[in-house]
Amino acid sequence: MQRLVGALVCLSAFGAGCGQRPSTTPPAIEISQVPEAGEGGAEKLVPIAGQVRGARPGSRIVLYAKSSIWWVQPFGNEPFTEIAADGGWKNETHLGTDYAALLVDAEYRPAPTVQELPAPGGSILAVVAVKGSGELAQRPRKTISFSGYEWDVRQVSSDRGGSNMYAAENVWVDEKGHLHLKLMQREGRWTSAEITLTRSLGYGTYVFVIGDISHLEPSAALSMLTWDDGAAQQNHRELDIEISRWGNPASVNAQYVVQPYYVAANVARFDAPGGRLTHSLRWEPGRAAFRTIKGLNGAVVSSHEFTSGVPVPGNEQVRMNLYYFRYSSTPLARDIEVVIERFQYLP
Repeated sequence: MQRLVGALVCLSAFGAGCGQRPSTTPPAIEISQVPEAGEGGAEKLVPIAGQVRGARPGSRIVLYAKSSIWWVQPFGNEPFTEIAADGGWKNETHLGTDYAALLVDAEYRPAPTVQELPAPGGSILAVVAVKGSGELAQRPRKTISFSGYEWDVRQVSSDRGGSNMYAAENVWVDEKGHLHLKLMQREGRWTSAEITLTRSLGYGTYVFVIGDISHLEPSAALSMLTWDDGAAQQNHRELDIEISRWGNPASVNAQYVVQPYYVAANVARFDAPGGRLTHSLRWEPGRAAFRTIKGLNGAVVSSHEFTSGVPVPGNEQVRMNLYYFRYSSTPLARDIEVVIERFQYLP
């Protein structure tokens, strides 16, 4: 068990006029149960616990997990962790590469996301940050440059489409600048591929130019989407362009989605032909307009406009992934590779 302690004294918290006798123990906080390292996502919650010393009456804990930026845990609308009588505390957190705990007074109101952790002082009595445990903690972050943007490459498992492992080796950019995503067996296990844009873009037009997808098996899924880890109450601000038959060989192979998908009006299914295709999403206030055309300037294959349930921007990031749809009754038979020639964003 990893045990890391961080302690910083906030002298002003014990100054005159607070109406309480100063503690003789400097405020300190530690994380004694360190979760495994992961790359974030709403799919999984894991336990986290620790201890405090020198807390003032009314003090609480604020937890953060890092996935590119720091996200308050376990949820944006549940940002506080209570301290037990013996000074212990415990809660759950989504996965992150790093974890942090802030000992704060009763007046502190945390931000749902921060680029950098706040320093002790004022309402923040002490701060501790630790690396996640396990294999990923020893694995360096991998990024790639594609279409003029920096992307994080997923290296840990995800529950999208069922439990799937991801391998950094399944993602690369060739000499033409095209992105390759591969779904393949490694050491007897199927491994998927995913990249995530390192920043949020907000309203605008998102364009994805992809190569031939006619070879995708019914159990494979290619998704191009927006996703906000910390916005579970807003369906993660998820807008999808998805290429898959979801395990049914007789089904059409593509869809546009405004989450939640189980609302019938939020899904528009269509047949995407083989060959190069350009998919686009125009995201505006109260409107999400999708379109697919042949090639770069060819005939329209499909289009659909959603005007209900369209999210507003927040901290969403673009993701592109190729994965095994585990709920299919038909197993994958061979490795699959998809080429995404270009990503473009227009405000």
